[in-house]
Amino acid sequence: MSASPIPPLHLYSVPSDPEAAPKTPPKRERPRTSWTADQLMAARFPEPKWAVPGILAEGVSLLAGPPKVGKSWLSLGLGLAVAAGGHAFDSVPVQGGPVLYLALEDTPRRLQTRMGKLLGGQPAPAGLTLVTECPPFPQGGTEAIAQWLDRNPDARMVVIDVFAKMRGQAPQGVSAYDADYVAVGYAKRLADHYGIAVVLVHHVRKAGSDDFLTEVSGTNGIAGAADATLVLKRARGQADGILHVTGRDVNEAEYALQFQEASGAWHLLDGPASDHTIGDTRAAILRHVRANPGAKPKDIAAALPQVDVDTVRRTCSRMAADGQLTKDGSGRYYPHTETRTQTTQEVSQLSDCPVTPPDQHEHPGQSELDLSGLSDSDSQRGERHA
Repeated sequence: MSASPIPPLHLYSVPSDPEAAPKTPPKRERPRTSWTADQLMAARFPEPKWAVPGILAEGVSLLAGPPKVGKSWLSLGLGLAVAAGGHAFDSVPVQGGPVLYLALEDTPRRLQTRMGKLLGGQPAPAGLTLVTECPPFPQGGTEAIAQWLDRNPDARMVVIDVFAKMRGQAPQGVSAYDADYVAVGYAKRLADHYGIAVVLVHHVRKAGSDDFLTEVSGTNGIAGAADATLVLKRARGQADGILHVTGRDVNEAEYALQFQEASGAWHLLDGPASDHTIGDTRAAILRHVRANPGAKPKDIAAALPQVDVDTVRRTCSRMAADGQLTKDGSGRYYPHTETRTQTTQEVSQLSDCPVTPPDQHEHPGQSELDLSGLSDSDSQRGERHA
């Protein structure tokens, strides 16, 4: 007699603690959607909640990158950090809370191996729920995630790896742009209704672009519907990757990251991203000029005995042409003042966001939506998928 088949792992089969007292889901009132101009200016709105201060705010964030660049390592590492209340990227403190991670391209064995490497012997956080199968958004995925969020009212983040597995078929008779917008809209309804960060792991086009937003696979409807876009790109130099970030509540910035092969973790490097993507000679010159504004090439060469003065002079001239340095009329060099990147110490202050925001708040400024199917977990649906 053959053994009984192993039931598929999906969101409906996630067990709950039988000893825990049942929690009453918080009442979520329909948000206000209209004001007079003076009422709107007098209104006080809560600050957005942050899963990772300065980088991942409540709302929908796209995390895009080429295949095998390390998106799954990055997203799982963030999930572990947020669930445990540790440090994202080994340096950014995060407030702990339940996290749902939909690893829709992985097996439990692969997840266990990857997570064991990331944890490095530390205990796994009970607040991270890992799921390997979930129906697409239009076929019940929205309701399944909503039920988990109702059971975990303090949840801080949902990660969907990958978005293509959840978007479902495009509605008939609509343009590609509208289909992409609708697909992201499912996740946005959840994010806005529950006030959490939803991360959609996605891909980029094969063809590169000077504008990282245009590299996101699909039409502009995907990036347009999302609240923020993060693109992880391979980098040359001391960094293994550059994380480009922009969004409605997130300041546009670039972060240099280094992949730790031994632990599988992405580590945030100190200083502007440009410091880690330029050659060694330029990096050394840039560090010296930052420490000694107004230095001349001969002064720089004296501090860098491994580089001759002619090489320093030519390199400084090229760096000025590339906007990495500025030069005055007397031949002195200064660091470029209009860089858009931030230092590591400023990460938690991007967008002036609080590091430990309140867990729950109302959302008076969001659009009016019919969310009865999200917050109601009727008994029939629970019995059908138990």
